[in-house]
Amino acid sequence: MLRELNIRNFAIIDDLTVSFLEGLTVLTGETGAGKSIIIDAVHQLAGGRASYEFVRHGANKAELTGLFQITNNHKIIYEKLEEVGIEIEEDSIILQREINDKGKSVCRINGKLVPLSILREVGGKLVDIHGQHENQELMDEKLHIRLLDHFAHKKISTIKEQYEKTYYAYRDLSKEIIQLSNDEKQSIQKIDMYQFQIKEIEDAKLKIGEEEELLEERKRLSNFHKIFERANIAYEAISGDMNGLDLIGKSMGALDDIAELDSQFKEIQEIVTSSFYSLQDASYQIKSILDDLEFNPERLNEVEHRLTQYQTLKRKYGSSVEEILSYLEKISGELNQLLNRDEALRLAEQKLKKLEETLEQFANELTNVRKECAQQLSEAIMEQLRDLHMEKAKFIVNFETHKQFDINGRDIVTFYISTNVGEPPKSLPKIASGGELSRIMLALKTIFSSSEGVTSIIFDEVDTGVSGRVAQAIAEKISAISNHSQVLCITHLPQVAAMADQHYLIRKDVEDNRTFTTVSNITVEERAVEISRMMSGSEITDLTIQHAKELLNLAKERKSSQK
Repeated sequence: MLRELNIRNFAIIDDLTVSFLEGLTVLTGETGAGKSIIIDAVHQLAGGRASYEFVRHGANKAELTGLFQITNNHKIIYEKLEEVGIEIEEDSIILQREINDKGKSVCRINGKLVPLSILREVGGKLVDIHGQHENQELMDEKLHIRLLDHFAHKKISTIKEQYEKTYYAYRDLSKEIIQLSNDEKQSIQKIDMYQFQIKEIEDAKLKIGEEEELLEERKRLSNFHKIFERANIAYEAISGDMNGLDLIGKSMGALDDIAELDSQFKEIQEIVTSSFYSLQDASYQIKSILDDLEFNPERLNEVEHRLTQYQTLKRKYGSSVEEILSYLEKISGELNQLLNRDEALRLAEQKLKKLEETLEQFANELTNVRKECAQQLSEAIMEQLRDLHMEKAKFIVNFETHKQFDINGRDIVTFYISTNVGEPPKSLPKIASGGELSRIMLALKTIFSSSEGVTSIIFDEVDTGVSGRVAQAIAEKISAISNHSQVLCITHLPQVAAMADQHYLIRKDVEDNRTFTTVSNITVEERAVEISRMMSGSEITDLTIQHAKELLNLAKERKSSQK
């Protein structure tokens, strides 16, 4: 349930904090006082679409905070928050949203930044906002099947999940078959292209590491003369006419003679001896390389040609030999599929037929469950409508069958209603009035409220356009819903206001040429005055006050009888 709401710089609200209790809370006040703005704020906390127009004039951002209390029964919320790394302390969730004057928003849950999609997903599990425009859901026949499935959730969820998984596989395979069937010309072109590319890569006989070896070899061949000249100079210096090695040998012998006589020369003698043998080995290696060195311009041309081949293939098929070979493997597999297209098509059609049989089975099960639950829903709605003074109404869930499968199966579900005796039931959107739609939606909310698990339900002037005994019936129905879920209700009906467990009065004041919205939790005596105003308008008399008190006493008795 929503425990506390703080609103800052939102529309005409400067800074407002409101606390809420369990049961039914009503918000009343003159038209334009800002009642719906409070609901708009909750809607933003639940992930509604932001706009710069929500930011109070003169401020750079609007700030909204809502404290919700939940229980362990809300497993879905706990799992979602755990998934995104958010901890819940003392069964509390704090939703926060900032909206700047550019329309951009920042969202937080328990202090952690989250994307709007997460705020919307969590907020949708915490709050269910129902306004007059939402009756349009009943006016859209395509959405009736969703309402029926919502009612049948416990019985239908498993089979529906199985159906949807099979349907997506069936849909994807159907697209694949269509592509296989229609792309014959394109397939022939791909076959020619893949065969050419495969031949070009395979004929090159690429080897991992060969390109690096060729680059090294090209460097040696291109610099042959410099290498030969400098290596020869090095050899002559060590072992040739310059006698470098002989001179070091004489130094080694002299040091040998005195190393035992003076320990200072022992380490020096070892260094010179080691250097002599190292230079001797180096001399042999240089001589061996010089003997093998041979300028070969033909080999240089071969190396250049091979390196050009590598560069050409890298430009076409990948930035490295590994990528080229990976591409070869990929197109070889695709070529094999294209060459075996007919066989692939045959196998795909066989698989599709099996999926279609499974889909048909699941669709039939969906239909059977829906029809069973549709009867229960019809009876439950008619029972609720009788309480709402639509005693003669006959509600029917009508079924037709699609020729093709869709995401919902093969069922076309439409709500039919007859509101007058002797009139046959017709499609709900075609004959129901606004007041009747409100009562039907309220009946649905009453049926769903005890099981859908939403912590707070908000009604935004859903009672507009009704009066008398219907108004009283709606008041009692909203009160009954509050026995299962916290209900916040903006109302103009005194009957609804009288049923409240908590009553907030919304006022709009002007101070220093600025408009402010204030909210006050009114006392029992103040409630009588406010309900009197709702009953009679601006003129409040002792008689209207007396009638308001009678209505409050009557509401108290009726609330007691609901428990």
